[in-house]
Amino acid sequence: MFRSQGAVVAVRSRWAAGVVILGLAAGCGSSAGAGVGAGSTPSSTPSTAATSASAGASASAAASAHGWSKDRIKAAVAKHAGTTRTAKPTPLNALVGAVFTHNSDGDHFCTASVVDSAGQNLIVTAAHCVYDPVAGQRSDLVFVPGYRDGETPSGVWPLASITVDQSWRDSGNQDMDVAFAVVKPQNGQQVQQVLGANRLGVNKGYQLPVKVTGYPSSGEVPITCGNRTTEQSPTQLRIDCPDYTGGTSGSPWVTDFDPDTKTGTVVGVIGGYQEGGDTPDTSYSSYFGDQVQSLYDRATG
Repeated sequence: MFRSQGAVVAVRSRWAAGVVILGLAAGCGSSAGAGVGAGSTPSSTPSTAATSASAGASASAAASAHGWSKDRIKAAVAKHAGTTRTAKPTPLNALVGAVFTHNSDGDHFCTASVVDSAGQNLIVTAAHCVYDPVAGQRSDLVFVPGYRDGETPSGVWPLASITVDQSWRDSGNQDMDVAFAVVKPQNGQQVQQVLGANRLGVNKGYQLPVKVTGYPSSGEVPITCGNRTTEQSPTQLRIDCPDYTGGTSGSPWVTDFDPDTKTGTVVGVIGGYQEGGDTPDTSYSSYFGDQVQSLYDRATG
């Protein structure tokens, strides 16, 4: 993805001769801060009203204990729709991390997040973050979840293997700008055992309330923004959130926040059209459909 600013052309996350060239280009997004709720309370029939009222009271008490209910989350997202701010260090945001070369001492240039898998060792990001159709695959990347101001509260997790679609390998197919990567265990534990994981969501439609959290390469803390997605094309999603500059490629788009597990469902990552977008205020994602499900099955098979 490219954008021109006067005589300057910047890129979000780009490769040349096997080296990532980092710029200030925009359109890469960020992922869930407090999470997004998409549930609604089912209506009661007259014969079950008392039972439902009792269950509702219990649910409300549980939600109060967590501090957030799905309705409260939806209201908060609606109130702050399209507003970008610093992401707080919540359990949901802890699933999101910066991607570095070698170790956390260098520059972070992309974002990734933990996604549920049988092996409990899988992350999802944009394909252009880990594989260039010309330069090939990078094999020296690390995932640093919860990175903030130089601190690595949840460790540094080297990538062991990546899975990208053949159409991305061959021609950089923007409709499959998605990658899954297995990370190596640390201290005898897998990353999902330490942090939990968001679920993978496919064929969820085009208009969804999501939160996007990611790591601009120009800063040392993650940013987050919530808004509703729209259809850019049958194979692309779009979201309007300001200030998503270079480094936010791969940021997860999270919906259906569960207050009990403090996790959600990933329905996209910044990437796809223009490798995420050519302005800092609008970001894109390849649509998560059957092909992304097949890619996930390959990565976990």
